[in-house]
Amino acid sequence: MAKVQIPSSVIAAGGLVGGYGVARWTKKRPLGGAVLAVAGAAAAQQWRQRAGGRAAGALTVAYVAAFAGSHPLAKKVGAWPSVLGVAGAVALASWAVADRRA
Repeated sequence: MAKVQIPSSVIAAGGLVGGYGVARWTKKRPLGGAVLAVAGAAAAQQWRQRAGGRAAGALTVAYVAAFAGSHPLAKKVGAWPSVLGVAGAVALASWAVADRRA
């Protein structure tokens, strides 16, 4: 049976969306942060394997910046649109740098 690997772009976007969703619905921000961190670590591992350390570092910075940037953006466009927007941007960057090569 072939091993199916979830693309890093899906993991990264899922971490941002899932982290926010868990924090919002459970009202436990640390739990949402844990989801964000686990997904970020899993995506970073794939980024390193597929595109190398420099690319993984850059994408990790983008992931953290997306998380941080979603907060001020949410004040302008709303929470969910902000989270979905930054998740889409990170997914696109991840696909362009790492996933399209796989």
